[in-house]
This record gives sequence, structure tokens and C-alpha cells, in this order.
Amino acid sequence: MRSHDAVTSPAGPAAPGSPTGSADPLSAIGVDRAEAALVEHYPRLVRLAYLILSPSLGRSRRVLTAHAIVQRSLPRGRDKDAQALLPAPRRTAPGGEADEAGVQDPAYALLRVRVVRQALDTELPLLRFGLPKRSQLPPALPRVWGLRLFPRQGGAGELALDQRLAKMTAPVRAAVVLRGLDRLPDPEARRVLAAAGVADPAAAVWEADRTTGQERTAGAGAGARGAGSAAPLDLSLLRSPEFDPCALQARPTDLVRRRQHSKAALAAVAALAVCGALFGIPGSGWGPDGPAAPPYALNPASQAALDPAKVVKVAPTVWHHASRTDYSVWPARGPLVKDKELLRRALAVWARPGSSVQVSTTPGTPSGPPMGPPQLLYAGTVDRARVVLFYDGLRVVRYAEPVQGTSAAAIDFARVDAADGATSDAVVVDRSDGNVRYLTAPWVTSTTVRDLLTPDASALPLHRDADGVTGALRSPALASTCTSWDTLDVRDGEGKQRLLTDLGELVPARLTSGSPKSPKDVTSQADRASWARTACLLPTMRGHGVKSVNSWKYAQQVLPEGEGTADWVCTRGETWRGADSRVMAQFQPPVATGKDGSPDGNPGAIAASATDTPACGANSPDVLAGALWKSKSGDWFLLGAGSDRVASLKASGDLKASVQGRLMALPAKQTTKAGLKGTLDDGHTLEPLH
Repeated sequence: MRSHDAVTSPAGPAAPGSPTGSADPLSAIGVDRAEAALVEHYPRLVRLAYLILSPSLGRSRRVLTAHAIVQRSLPRGRDKDAQALLPAPRRTAPGGEADEAGVQDPAYALLRVRVVRQALDTELPLLRFGLPKRSQLPPALPRVWGLRLFPRQGGAGELALDQRLAKMTAPVRAAVVLRGLDRLPDPEARRVLAAAGVADPAAAVWEADRTTGQERTAGAGAGARGAGSAAPLDLSLLRSPEFDPCALQARPTDLVRRRQHSKAALAAVAALAVCGALFGIPGSGWGPDGPAAPPYALNPASQAALDPAKVVKVAPTVWHHASRTDYSVWPARGPLVKDKELLRRALAVWARPGSSVQVSTTPGTPSGPPMGPPQLLYAGTVDRARVVLFYDGLRVVRYAEPVQGTSAAAIDFARVDAADGATSDAVVVDRSDGNVRYLTAPWVTSTTVRDLLTPDASALPLHRDADGVTGALRSPALASTCTSWDTLDVRDGEGKQRLLTDLGELVPARLTSGSPKSPKDVTSQADRASWARTACLLPTMRGHGVKSVNSWKYAQQVLPEGEGTADWVCTRGETWRGADSRVMAQFQPPVATGKDGSPDGNPGAIAASATDTPACGANSPDVLAGALWKSKSGDWFLLGAGSDRVASLKASGDLKASVQGRLMALPAKQTTKAGLKGTLDDGHTLEPLH
């Protein structure tokens, strides 16, 4: 019987111990939850891979290979590593250990197995016949040109530890790192190594004990450490900056050799230019249609849609008396609205993007040409690009080309049908260098910046120019860590306030709070405090065409043994296309106090998640979720919570009990596998979120 390594959903057809008897941990975890765990524990997983990789690779290549291994560790559908998920119950640190809430994460254990396997594969000998494994080749991504990256230099202790690790075999080195970095006990370390493909994990763990001077009697072949064993290693140094591949220093590569290569490349380019002239290659620069492909349709309707003189330009005052407020009443703004050549290139690329054009679409958004002359929203220069924004009644389209040169162009499509005044406040006009700029609606009177992770802090002013383009603010969609989450706070002429966040798409998502039947904008300090513990889970909704995200605290539960009150929060992301909504239920333990006395707003743990479900939405505002929770005294409990229409709860599996009301707290064990169901006040059965 395997023990659970994190919050485990005790309910649903894919969870262990559910009524269907399915034992597929990946189905219970879900790719979205694995992605959230990878983002949360990314620095730890990269350090794990870096330490297991052979030092003979060199520090710079070890850094890039470690990052590549972790980024390739996200599972795709059903995966054999999911069947080898090895939970390891421990008390501290995120490596599958209980956090401050006493709740653990099996997704980290799955990712850890995949990282260890790939790191061990790098030392396999290349076969004369047959293809090598991907991890045996230099990483294609991430890639750095002209720089060597390596962690900070450590002291004598770190140098000695690195030398000792270099002399070990790969399985022994992996065993040392698992025991030293993740503090796995020997049985769990052997399980992880076995799942990673080590032929004799027991021997590897025993050799690790002997090599590090921590040998003890445990398992087959173990014995007392001999008098001639090596001096004990200080495994706490595994957490030092010397072995942190996320805190890097940069140095140039061989400058003399690079200069020689540059001269050779310039000579080759010059030769190619001469040959091109001889063969009659057309002159440099864009033609009238820019980087568009050759024309394919010359019928009058298609030609009218591509005529810059027929582009629709709404007057600046139309929105004041319009019957609706959406993108259709935005005026044409920007200093280049009369640049017909720019508009001609933008329309031609929209209809016929060439091979050099970067095209992106949100899910469910068609990328075809306009059905008629589109509406012009903006045309101007932002940062280092000329940008044009169109609207055709279904989509917002952004075209961008460099101010200097003709090297690249990009066009982005975002579906915005059924937009209203609350969901058409802004459009991304530029995203670069980790920052984002917005073009705001004409009814927006002021813009500020709010960091979701600091709910008590005041909003910071954000400048807008005369055309409604904001200054740059940090984009959480481009960040690799979650140390802040800047949002755009807008106010209109009626004093209404709305909070928008960048999720990596053309249109920002609106954030709301409260019951799904009547969500409200995030304006109060209490709403911002709840969002502060949810913000770092928003990366799971990136790139899915999300229109709005609502966070609803549907239940509060007094924890056993007097450990305070926990919140159960349901977060639902609605998409522009209506389908494929993203829903997750969170368990948020009581807020702890940091060392400086300030509240510690650690994010909640995802107890359950689902895709394309009506749960927690306006049409079905009911939700049920459960989790195994560990108290400070070490006791385990099965917790369950339902929304306000839940009249009773029933547990099945290892625990069989029924309780009246919508809250449940039953004594359990760490290995408990249980199912959970609820009964609504109208007698209908409510299945847990899964």
C-alpha cells in the first residue's frame, strides 16, 4: 500500500479509493495540477537535477541541462511515471513533505521521478545502433548564445562536496541527493530510484550511506560502517548557493573564437548577397503588402476588406450615447491611424500571413481574413514596434512590425464575442522585456497598479498617454516566479472599479469575487486578501482563452485540535468560447505569522481541479471537495466541505461515515483512501469536484 505525498482528493472516479476503484494517480492529479506543482517547485526540481547530473558536463552545460530536464518533465496524458508515483510522507520542505497546512502534493512526487530518471539517463553510454535518448543530447532549449552561465562560487566545503559527488556513480549520487536534499528515508529513496529505472536501488542507497558516513542497519546488505569509511559529508551544503542553478552568474564565451566566427559569417552573408544580385533577387525592404503571402482572392468583397481606405473609424464621442459599450464603440486612436501603407501591410498580413510572420491565436479563435472592412482601434508606435489593432465583431487582432528593419512581423488573434463594458476595458498593445502595456477603453478615466500578493498596500499610479496607452507594468504572464502579481486597476466615469490581469493573451482577464450567481469586482480589502492566496495558482489558466476568473469562499471549517479556521475556496475561469472552463477547489489553512510578524499569505493547496464542468458556476453553483490534512501534533484527518446547499456528507472506502451538514472532519490515517459524496437540500446527489 502506498502512502500519499500531498493533498489527495479522496473523492471522484479517478482518485484512489473512489467507488470506481481507479488507481491512476495521473488521472487524479491532472496535467494542470502537475503544471502548478512544476511552477511552484521549479527551483527545487532544477537543483535536484543539477546535483544528480555528472560534474564532468561542466557547470554551464549542467545548468542548461537541468533546466531542460525539468521543463520536459510535465506529463502528457497517461504516463508510466504516474503508475510509479512515490509519495514520501515527511514533515518539512516542499519535496512531498507536509507544508504549514499539513497538506502534501503528490504532483511533486511524480515530477521528481521524471526528473531523476532523465538526469540518470544522461550518463547512459551512447549506442552504436539506435537513437539516443533525448536527455543524452545537449539541450535544444533553453539556449544561451554568447554567455556562459553558472551558479555562484562556494567555499571549501561546497568544493569538497562537489568533488565527492563527482567520484560517485550516477545512482549513488542520486541516492545521496534524494536523502540530503529531500530528506527521504531509505525506503522512499529506494522507491524513487526503482521508479527512475535504477537496476539495484537498495545497493545504491547502501553505498550512499557508506559514502556519506551515515550508514546504518536497514534493508538487505546493510551493515555497520567500517573503520576505513570516508569522512561524513555535510549534506546541508546541498542547499547552498553553490548548487542553485536558478541564481546564476554570467561570463562571456571565447571572445577571440567568436570574433573569428563572426568574420566568417559576415563573409558568407556578403557572398550570398552578391549571388542574390546576380540571380535577380528583388531589392531589400517590404513591398506594399509587407511580409504577406501572394494574393489568393481577387473578388470585390475580399478586396474591399483589405482596402485601408475602407477601414471603419469610429468617432471619439460615439460611445457616450451608444446603446452598448464594447469594442464596437472604441474610437480609432494613435498617431499612425492615417498611415495607409502601414494599414495596407497589416490587412494583407491578416489575410495572408507569410512564412516569416509569427501567428498566435487563443483557443477557439479562427485566424482567417476579415469578412468585411474591419474597425480600426489603434495604430501607433509602442516601444520598438509599430502596432495596429483591429476589431471585426468577433475578434480583436493585433499586428506588429519592427520600427527598424523588416526582419519579423507578428499577428495575434483573440476571440471577444459577447464582450460588454466590464470585459472590454483594455487590450494588450505591447508585451516585451517582462512588461506589458495596455490600450484602455475610452470610458476608462484612471488606471493604477495593484499587487495581488500585497492586499494591504496602496495602489500605485499608472500613467496613460492621450491615446489611452498605459505605461509599462510587470507582466505576471512572463514571470518565472511568483514574488509579485501586478494587476491593472481601472475606473470608469461612473466610479466603477475593475481589476484585470495578464494571462499571456491579447485581452486581459477580469477578476471577481463572491457567489457564482452574483460575482462582484474585487474592490474590498477582504476580497484582495482572499485573492492574495489564489494569485500564484493563476498560471494554470494561462493560454486557455480565459475571459474572467471568479474566486468564491464557499465554506469555512473549524479545524480539529483547535488549529484555527480554514477556508475552502472555489476558483473558476470562464472562457470566451463558453466551453473548457477551468475550475479548482483550494484548501486554505489559517494564515500563519511570518518572522517579522506580518501575515504569511502562502497560496492554498489545490484539493481538486476539473475542466469543462458546470460546478462552481452560475448555472450550477454547487461544489464539494475533500482532502487529507495533518495536524501539528501529527494526527491525520479526512476533511470535506460543500457549498451552502449541501445538507449532508457521506464518506466511503477506508472510512465509512455520514454527517449532517456540509462540513466533515473524521480521524484518518496517512494511507486512508476514501470516497466522498454529498446530498443537496432538494435530495439530489452531489459528486465531488474531479
